[in-house]
Amino acid sequence: MPHTIVSQEDWLVARRALFEKERAMTQQLDALRAERRQLPWVRVEKDYVFDALAGTVTLRDLFADRSQLAIYHFMLTPGSDHLCPGCSFTMDHVDAARQHFEHADLAFAAVSRASVQRIEDIKRRMHWTFRWVSSGDRDFNYDFGVSFSAQDRTAGNARYNYGLTQIRNAADMFGLSVFAKDKRGDVFHTYSTYHRGTELLMGALNWLDLVPKGRNETGTMSWVKLHDQY
Repeated sequence: MPHTIVSQEDWLVARRALFEKERAMTQQLDALRAERRQLPWVRVEKDYVFDALAGTVTLRDLFADRSQLAIYHFMLTPGSDHLCPGCSFTMDHVDAARQHFEHADLAFAAVSRASVQRIEDIKRRMHWTFRWVSSGDRDFNYDFGVSFSAQDRTAGNARYNYGLTQIRNAADMFGLSVFAKDKRGDVFHTYSTYHRGTELLMGALNWLDLVPKGRNETGTMSWVKLHDQY
């Protein structure tokens, strides 16, 4: 990976030029984040129910005593032995981060369609402690665009990432959805993102983006494995 070698003075010239671009991008991102926070909300009318180790819980229960909730849609299809390395890579960041954002009025849970027993087995293996519940084959995953019936996939009606991707083989995909709860206890859907939008959650990629080899990929996240397989 050859690079041009220059004097410290010439390096500073190049670095300051890039810095100006970085600063402009930071300002653009600030504006984008502000616009994201101003998105309109949708009232959640359904009483979504999930299976947990201690019994059933509702979407409202997942907030605990907080007014905001982030849900990661973890690809974990019932009956499948596959454990998604990408979802697992994302979840490796959660336990460290949530000790901070839970103090900023944000609760977290992961949701998958697989059974509670399968979920608990994976949590033990991966040493994760965040809340993770099962939606089973209820409406939640389908309503939020991360699960697709065999009928829809066969008919070409399984659309992911706001319609940009047609899903033919995967019964489940991944994403993030955000909810808010008002003082009356009403719940609202405020934001969802899918596919590369979830890179926002992958702190390790931000580190790699700073170094000469970057993400060092031969394909998207090609080197990523479950953390107990490195």
